[in-house]
Amino acid sequence: MRLIHCLNNISAQGTDLLDPKAYSLTDSLDEAEGILVRSAAMHDMKFPAGLRAIARAGAGVNNIPLDRCADEGIVVFNTPGANANAVKEIVLCALLLGSRDILGGIEWCRENADDENITKAAEKAKKQFAGQEIRGKKLGVIGDYTGALGIMTITPSEGAIIGADVAMKAANVEVVFVDRFNGSLIINGTVADVEAAVKDVLNVLENTLHFAPTVITKS
Repeated sequence: MRLIHCLNNISAQGTDLLDPKAYSLTDSLDEAEGILVRSAAMHDMKFPAGLRAIARAGAGVNNIPLDRCADEGIVVFNTPGANANAVKEIVLCALLLGSRDILGGIEWCRENADDENITKAAEKAKKQFAGQEIRGKKLGVIGDYTGALGIMTITPSEGAIIGADVAMKAANVEVVFVDRFNGSLIINGTVADVEAAVKDVLNVLENTLHFAPTVITKS
């Protein structure tokens, strides 16, 4: 029976996939032979003597001391694409929030919650929150931008800050948008500069931070 310790809260939808005849979860790190981790920092952690493998619930492994694991014979692996559905759903959410003033409507309801005639008032007020349909619309960046756009989604999301710094140093590009909470990064410049910057960002994330790489696509 292999004992597995979770450094972070791991959904039962994941841990239930472990064969109960071969694996068992333990609250004791000292007796763990395997570790499941999300974002917990492990660089200063003392590994138990029997530790054989560390699994990162996500793509990046920058919170794991890879060199020390290699020296001690501990296998490290990640799960790229595990949060792909969540990323896609967040993108859809952002599209809807950008086209319809949903948050404004929620705030209006809160401000008028005690109005006895809120139903009639809502009929008059709802037009200001209507927005527009997203069907048939094209994605773009508002502002005086020309040339090409480089769009990246980086996990762990804090990597977007690193990516922005690398991109600006690698080529003559401007950071249009960066969000360290969802990992979104958009840069602007000539086609050649954007391509060079994106390649450099991928190089740093893959070879320095040991993130799982992706393929650059163009449209």
